[in-house]
Amino acid sequence: MKESPKNAFDLLVKPVRRLVEQRGFSKPTEPQEKTISKILEGKNVLLISPTATGKTEAAFLPVLSMLLQGQQGTPGIKVLYITPLRALNRDMLERLEWWCNTLDVKLAVRHGDTETKERTRQARSPPDILITTPETLQAILSGWIMRQHLQQVRWVIIDEVHEMADSKRGSQLSLALERLRSMIDRDFQMIGLSATIGSPEKVAQFLVGKGRSVEIVRVPVARMMRLKIVFPKPEAEDFKLSSRLYTHPEVAARLRIIRDYISKHKSVLLFTNTRAISEVLASRFKVWDIDFPVSIHHGSLAKPSRIAAERGLKNGELKGLVCTSSLELGIDVGRIDLVIQYMSPRQVTRLIQRVGRSGHRIGRIAEGIVVAMDSDDTLEALAIAGKALKEDLEPVEIPPKPYDALSHQIAGLLLKNRRLEFDEILAMFRNAYPYTELTLEDVEKILSYMHQRFPRLAWVSFEDKVVLRPRRTKALFEYYFDNLSMIPEEKQFFVVDESSDSAIGVLDEAFMAEYGKPGTKFIIRGSPWQILHVSEEKVHVKPVDDPTGAIPSWIGEEIPVPFEVAQEVGAIRGFVEKQMKNGLSPEEAAAKLSEHYPSDEDTILRALAETIEHAKSGLPVPTEKRIIIEDWEEFVIIHANFGSLTNRALAQLIGQVL
Repeated sequence: MKESPKNAFDLLVKPVRRLVEQRGFSKPTEPQEKTISKILEGKNVLLISPTATGKTEAAFLPVLSMLLQGQQGTPGIKVLYITPLRALNRDMLERLEWWCNTLDVKLAVRHGDTETKERTRQARSPPDILITTPETLQAILSGWIMRQHLQQVRWVIIDEVHEMADSKRGSQLSLALERLRSMIDRDFQMIGLSATIGSPEKVAQFLVGKGRSVEIVRVPVARMMRLKIVFPKPEAEDFKLSSRLYTHPEVAARLRIIRDYISKHKSVLLFTNTRAISEVLASRFKVWDIDFPVSIHHGSLAKPSRIAAERGLKNGELKGLVCTSSLELGIDVGRIDLVIQYMSPRQVTRLIQRVGRSGHRIGRIAEGIVVAMDSDDTLEALAIAGKALKEDLEPVEIPPKPYDALSHQIAGLLLKNRRLEFDEILAMFRNAYPYTELTLEDVEKILSYMHQRFPRLAWVSFEDKVVLRPRRTKALFEYYFDNLSMIPEEKQFFVVDESSDSAIGVLDEAFMAEYGKPGTKFIIRGSPWQILHVSEEKVHVKPVDDPTGAIPSWIGEEIPVPFEVAQEVGAIRGFVEKQMKNGLSPEEAAAKLSEHYPSDEDTILRALAETIEHAKSGLPVPTEKRIIIEDWEEFVIIHANFGSLTNRALAQLIGQVL
């Protein structure tokens, strides 16, 4: 009689179970226990779980188990593991190699930086498991040899699916997977891994597409998260420190608080909302103490710099990293015992994702501190933290049928097919979740653009409802491969250390247009540099001692404040106004708020100083239900708690009227 399994690991094949024991996994984590059996049953699964709960193994181990049982001997790619970042590809390769090498399963990574030698090797001897990005999947779908290797795909794992679902990258990926299904003439099992998100049902349908079943496994954030909002007040020492750091006393106070937190912990991630602010903080720490063990990490730094920073934190050489969203995802930097968010994170999901990087051991509490900049920033941080603790997350908005992503996929089909029917295109791509409302009229509009464009991308007969590949395919080929990425591109200049000829990072064209002259001093990688000369797309620099250089700005930095968060800020102000009208003192109102938001009464009182002054004078307070228009000198200020997108639309509308 077969012994019933004690836990989910017992369901795996013996070679995998043996490695699980060698790895020291005594029992499955909650997501592993809930997910492994469902994947082994062949179900499509979306696993939603906080960081450091074993999501990767929850997906990979059952797939590895089925691979060993099935068609491992058949040449071809059986598993596609798709991640949104090249850095995650590298990290995932290191993480999965141990399992695959021991079991003699071929594993490889492929992205834009993969060397020609490695690409050739993959074409000749395809891996069983290929780790890649959405953009590289687009490329290999139109390559003759790799397309043949994809015929064996049985499983597709999409890591950090929440990072792509609400963007055109996600739309493009969903279309590519429909192309793959059509190409191999069958379906495959889909597994999605996601951090805590709003709208899980919508993301699950995005993962699998129209008409396919999917099970959602959701593990709550309540492995516990401890949050605190601080609003540092300058003290006497901060005025002296500000002169030394070439900054304001308020900034010096925030830096002092942050330095104290880093000094008291072993490993800290200091998140900022922009790369420019990361550079400011890192450079001020270096001016303060060149030996303070903190470095910087963001996407515009050269790869060797990022890897050195990751390893430095992991092996204990560093105590902290100033970083942006580049470290929000699952890149391995070792165990983090504290996350500091500099200024409001703007979004609830972003705060949960970032703070989730701490407590990086099963069962540990995630510790997060938000260091706010001013009163409005503090109120926004309070609203976000309160929502985070209740798991009241922003909904995920999936772009409806983006035309540019679809025209790109039709171009990819024409590289392989000489002739396509309109109905064929419609039937294939309407299965992708962002395109479930796609109509024949939509398809005709896109094909009309491709037909009329010069050089022509397609020959279209609207009478016969067919599209033909043009006789000259150069323009079609260039259009497809020049647009593999849906991420808007900005011309960039590589920053090179003249003395060592080593790469430091990249600067955007906008910064170079304003500051890119020999002699200009600027800060990147937390250190000051001086431009020596600019050649083609390279900026040759040398290190200098002057810490007052310009801070580069990069494209795509703004994080919009959601409507729901702005409304919560208005509700906090409205609550205080109401309590004071009912006879409570400001201190009593602040005490009540401190029961619902993770901060002390003094911090809340300072954040509400303007609101309290308004209420005491009998003037109306801007709330979630009340817009206040204020006349100040030559300006008119409209206080509207509607979030970035609504307020931007309101500003444009008023601008048009005026």
